[in-house]
Amino acid sequence: MSTHFPFTAVVGQGDLQLALLLNAISPRIGGVLVRGEKGTAKSTAVRALAALLPQVEVVVGCRFSCDPAEPDPACPDGPHEPASQTRPARMVELPVGASEDRLVGALDIERALSEGVKAFEPGLLADAHRGILYVDEVNLLHDHLVDLLLDAAAMGASYVEREGVSVRHAARFLLVGTMNPEEGELRPQLLDRFGLTVEVTASREPDQRVEVVRRRLAYDDDPAGFAARWAAEEAEVRQRVVAARELLPSVVLGDGVLRQIAATCAAFEVDGMRADIVMARTATALAAWAGRTEVLAEDVRQAALLALPHRRRRNPFDAPGLDEDKLDETLEEFAEPPADSDGSDGSPDDDPDPGPDGPGGGGQPPAPEPEGPRGGDGGARPESGEGVPAQAPAAEEQSAVRAAEPFRTKVLSVPGLGEGAAGRRSRARTEHGRTTGARRPRGTLTKLHLAATVQAAAPHQRTRGRSGPGLVVRRDDLRQAAREGREGNLVLFVVDASGSMAARQRMSAVKGAVLSLLLDAYQRRDKVGLVTFRGSAAEVALPPTSSVDAAATRLESLPTGGRTPLAAGLLKAHDVLRVERLRDPARRPLVVVVTDGRATGGPEPVALAGRAARLFAAEGTASVVVDCESGHVRLGLAGQLAGELGGTAVTLDELRADSIAGLVRDVRGAQRPQGTQGTQKSSRRAA
Repeated sequence: MSTHFPFTAVVGQGDLQLALLLNAISPRIGGVLVRGEKGTAKSTAVRALAALLPQVEVVVGCRFSCDPAEPDPACPDGPHEPASQTRPARMVELPVGASEDRLVGALDIERALSEGVKAFEPGLLADAHRGILYVDEVNLLHDHLVDLLLDAAAMGASYVEREGVSVRHAARFLLVGTMNPEEGELRPQLLDRFGLTVEVTASREPDQRVEVVRRRLAYDDDPAGFAARWAAEEAEVRQRVVAARELLPSVVLGDGVLRQIAATCAAFEVDGMRADIVMARTATALAAWAGRTEVLAEDVRQAALLALPHRRRRNPFDAPGLDEDKLDETLEEFAEPPADSDGSDGSPDDDPDPGPDGPGGGGQPPAPEPEGPRGGDGGARPESGEGVPAQAPAAEEQSAVRAAEPFRTKVLSVPGLGEGAAGRRSRARTEHGRTTGARRPRGTLTKLHLAATVQAAAPHQRTRGRSGPGLVVRRDDLRQAAREGREGNLVLFVVDASGSMAARQRMSAVKGAVLSLLLDAYQRRDKVGLVTFRGSAAEVALPPTSSVDAAATRLESLPTGGRTPLAAGLLKAHDVLRVERLRDPARRPLVVVVTDGRATGGPEPVALAGRAARLFAAEGTASVVVDCESGHVRLGLAGQLAGELGGTAVTLDELRADSIAGLVRDVRGAQRPQGTQGTQKSSRRAA
């Protein structure tokens, strides 16, 4: 007796269950991306789906699960014997920390060199063929693995080419990814590769929450008994999936429905044609699931709600969603062929397009909440009032202002060579990138440096008794290719929110600059954190996280006012970095201080700020100061702060990638500007 949590026993996840079933009926839809807060049964529903899939017939002994009726002619285990067997469809999980070799398979380099054979060990893509490939926390998976995964899903095959040996095998599977947006987003280009997306949130209805707890406790007490109670419903859904698969080739997708699909995609300005194709396949699967051979307007509507929300994002800070009123208007406008202008009500005839059917068909559409799981707790509130000094009534807190339009920024990178998580900012030793040398392998050999291996083995051929043309290679001869690529960093923003920054136009420009840097951090796969200081104290507005849109939310609601406790802001940032080094020691930090350089409030604010800045310089922490000073008369305090930090200073204008004020800057401990040192010191004392 299977003891999985039954698929039909999952409570309150109608959209998720529908999307999974549609992919089970038509895997060519392209999989499901499940977005939702933690603890919402995402993984439970996905794991339960495997039991609903029909059993598969495979060739006996084939590691690639070839279908006996249509064996893959390029299968590495072929040619096949006629013997076959039936087994349940597999659900294979891809761990977040998996290597490329574990995903696509690995060649036995030692046997290839010493024996001259193509020894191939299949990976997870081969295991998942004709089953389910499940990636939990897909947003935390390295980009190159996501690219490989989605390419295989789109082509239905996996290609492994390495050191002159090429292997290809079939890899057709139902791809399901789950993610918590609080931990970071997928790039829009990768979002588009998933066929459908579903937003999952926990129910706020007490009765439904009670039922969730009741079922979970019953399952934990007696898994086998609980599964047995739902066995009849599970069998019914399984039979319905099989029937829908058989009916799918007979479903008719008429020109009128295709026109509705095309018009809907055009109305919502989605990029490319993938959305149209996915909507067509989804609408067809919906009709087959309903037992019909024609696609109706209600199928198109439901397909749009599942296939379009994640494709409408223009930048990482846009919330996914769909205007359902606009969707209904578009479907109604294009419900009839253009030649029909008699004002009819769209009753069904020979044309399979029946006209609009209202919002009631095809399951419950997702209703993304604006606060959703995106951005954690929704950001800081202006009314918090923390850090506003009672002794400064003239510098009252001001309401938050909107950020100016973001722009493309210059590249800010950390000097040296790191070994952090894969990304796109600073130079690092990585598994992927250009080859820069060779070393002895640590553990399993993954990237062979052929020339270095041959060079290491060549002097020993005579002593090893070589007599034929083959090269006698031993384990000690193997050399791993040392590669250099890019890593993601921790970009910690330290933002001055004091009264000196409070002019609305000026603060709008500052927020626009920080938002631009956040966009750059998103594209370069960085972690980000946000420290703000004003009044008499500093606070961590956002602890280091991969959710860049959470930082943008906090930035938008950032109030200003009060004195400028620059030292408090730097000390708070230093404390954040100290804790983060313990959690993630391989990820190198980049501190971005956004200020005009003034320091006021408290005894000796300038001296204390200087001592705090020198802590970063002593530890070699890469830093850059974004100089927000404006006006014709400039005190140059931000430049002096950059010198004390051991970093460099850029103005808001110089930060732009298209600026002619300077070249692209690496953070390499730039020196203070020449000829301004004395002026800066005297001006700082005056401040």
